Amino acid sequence: MDIRKINPTKIVCVGLNYIDHAKELNLPIPDEPIIFLKPPSSIIYDGDYIIKPKICKRLDHEVELAFIIKKKCKDVKKDHEDYILGYTILNDVTARDLQKKDGQWTRAKSFDTFCPIGPRIVKDIDPMNLKIECRVNNEVRQKSNTKNMIFDIYYLLEFVSSIMTLYPGDIISTGTPPGVSEIKRGDVVECEIENIGILKNYVK
Repeated sequence: MDIRKINPTKIVCVGLNYIDHAKELNLPIPDEPIIFLKPPSSIIYDGDYIIKPKICKRLDHEVELAFIIKKKCKDVKKDHEDYILGYTILNDVTARDLQKKDGQWTRAKSFDTFCPIGPRIVKDIDPMNLKIECRVNNEVRQKSNTKNMIFDIYYLLEFVSSIMTLYPGDIISTGTPPGVSEIKRGDVVECEIENIGILKNYVK
């Protein structure tokens, strides 16, 4: 399914949603999802360039499994699959120095080109048992499995839809595994998730 045909009203992302990532950072397991938004204007696609802003001194990659909303929903409690169009890969690109400086995440997550997604939308896969990996210049930086999520896909759909109405094409991204690291101008970033494919972008 062509990822370029969706038109999200919002991108809802989840922070600290992998057990191994929480252990890596020596942080307590959250008792409910930590969510934030990225604007649709930050979206780019497979093969596009991630633009490092001049103001940013440290830029990081964050490979994530994302799912696309199929139809309008609020307060979802059951029949989860009826509301999920499919799954894709999302790179939650982050200006780490600005995130630390601001004490909140909006600016650091929202620059144009900071939301690579793709390469396609797939259905009929088990989202809770997929190998997930990020490579920079062919070096493995992140490697885990979606079974290590703290809050699974269906819990996240219930949680987010209890807060806000979701519309067709909206994206929920499910958090990143350990190994987040810096990317620089000239780097090639490949985010890969089993049964979905490889999302490849270049940094400039």
